[in-house]
Amino acid sequence: MAAPILPPPLPDPQFVLRGTQSAVHSLHFCRGAQGQGHPLLLSGSLSGLVHIWSLQTRRALTTLDGHRGQCVTWLQTLPHGHQLLSQGRDLRLCLWDLAEGRNAVVDSVRLESMGFCRSTVLAGAQPRWMLAMPGRGNDEVEILEMPSKTSVCTLKPEADAKLGMPMCLKLWQADSSPRPRLLAGYEDGSVVLWDVSEGKVCSRVTCHTEPVMGLDFDSQKARGVSGSAEKALAVWSLDEQQSLKACGTHEVTNPGIADVTIRPDRKLLATAGWDHRVRIFHWRTMKPLAVLDFHTATVYCVAFADDGLLASGSGDQRISVWSLYQRT
Repeated sequence: MAAPILPPPLPDPQFVLRGTQSAVHSLHFCRGAQGQGHPLLLSGSLSGLVHIWSLQTRRALTTLDGHRGQCVTWLQTLPHGHQLLSQGRDLRLCLWDLAEGRNAVVDSVRLESMGFCRSTVLAGAQPRWMLAMPGRGNDEVEILEMPSKTSVCTLKPEADAKLGMPMCLKLWQADSSPRPRLLAGYEDGSVVLWDVSEGKVCSRVTCHTEPVMGLDFDSQKARGVSGSAEKALAVWSLDEQQSLKACGTHEVTNPGIADVTIRPDRKLLATAGWDHRVRIFHWRTMKPLAVLDFHTATVYCVAFADDGLLASGSGDQRISVWSLYQRT
């Protein structure tokens, strides 16, 4: 009698980072200083601290304290210079100068919304860049040109749209167009494409019955994915007429997807679950590949490095770092 074919064992994390001393709500990989072959990992915690981790020594190099003990919900480095953006529940978005060992807040933007919506940036090689953040009105998104903080526009849905609050944002720009676009997931379960230059809605698709908690977009394939408080991922596409189309949903075992991210090579998708699990999908086919069952509390965030490493941050105060399917 032939032996049963067993599924391959679930991988263990390559390593685990401890020492945040509170829940981890945001993660971001960035390049180290010139001459350093190893990327750095930034984490934002419930206690308002940002830790900068060396993946070589697996220790925190430094800790940034700029959010008055309030949760750090979003982190992003800018491509020009050694600048970091951090968004906190203290209603402040801080710009840090990290060059040559510095760790000073050199500028900040006042946020008008207490919601959970993370900001987003569109930055090229130029010193000017664009910032989208939750606006003053409950349903508004504010677009600023930075670092001058000049208002570009306020994106406000029509009164009868009833989208609710913006929950997640993604600025992007097609290679073939100079016009920036914003994808926004809303409280009513809709994903909306905005033309930032015109300040108007291009298209809207209702993907979920619950608030959209996270989204990501593959501009090369003109295809995106969103997760919500329900137990389904929605995949949608964007046609040449700038119209969003629902492509289908993919159910997961338990409700609550806190974050979604596509790997930079556009081969894998990772999700962060309220059920303590990280799920890995093949991005083109949406075939489930793995369920990473390591954390003991809600996984709030997932992030990919350029070299394919995956990090996940959880309410259990741990950051797990995984090496998965490098040649998928």
